[in-house]
Amino acid sequence: MLENIKSSFFQKIIFLLLDERRKLQLIKYNKNFQNLLDIKLINYKIFSGKYIIKEENNKIKEYNYFNNKLIYEGEYLNGKRNGKGKEYDIKGFLIFEGEYFNGKKWNGKIFNDLNNNITYQLTNGKGFIKEYFDDNDTYGNLKFEGEYLNGERNGKGKEYAPVDILVFEGEYLKGKKWNGKGYFNNRSFELKDGIISIEEYDNNGLLTLSFHYLKGEKTGKWILHNEEGKLLYKASYLNDKRNGKFISYYYNGELFFEGEYSNDLKKKEKII
Repeated sequence: MLENIKSSFFQKIIFLLLDERRKLQLIKYNKNFQNLLDIKLINYKIFSGKYIIKEENNKIKEYNYFNNKLIYEGEYLNGKRNGKGKEYDIKGFLIFEGEYFNGKKWNGKIFNDLNNNITYQLTNGKGFIKEYFDDNDTYGNLKFEGEYLNGERNGKGKEYAPVDILVFEGEYLKGKKWNGKGYFNNRSFELKDGIISIEEYDNNGLLTLSFHYLKGEKTGKWILHNEEGKLLYKASYLNDKRNGKFISYYYNGELFFEGEYSNDLKKKEKII
């Protein structure tokens, strides 16, 4: 039976019965299943919800899921960017060229203007770097600028939400916010040694504000109400990833987004 399942014929049947998004989740989060079927990432065109990943001319290419623009072309190893590669922003401009190691930028040139002028150099995972959003509605806005070490945020840096809204300024440690000032919907807070826990209640005992960091990662309930007591944002985090129901409203109280996440992957969504 096991040999039958491993056969190419049975693999095709199994994959036909699965939707494209579920294929990547299966491969990425269930190594036993991957090993059982001897699945290799480059053998399939896979939708991750953000990228379309496929093999072309002996190279892996990642395309933006929403507009099919090329995001990355280069070498892969064990399902991650590894080796020589090029990365592009949502508009198609080159933002990094060099070598990746275990999915992280490691050695290479960083670009941040339309003329492809080199602005920063990354050496052995160390240097100053700028990162940009590449989702369909953010068009390459600045996401992070600061120091890198071992291919991740480490040292002084600034982090932004879309449309250039500052959300954190301070120090990072091994890729995590550690010491500094954060901003949550025009509310500022101080993060020290990767820890903060704030909860506020109104006169009726209603939890109106809640946000928590543990070891530099979002955790627990995140809740925000406006001055009139209307809910603006409600989510649950575990290890810096959304888990469970997620809901947000416009400032006037109208629903903006409602959905459910598992390990930061959307399971259900309703966008108004």
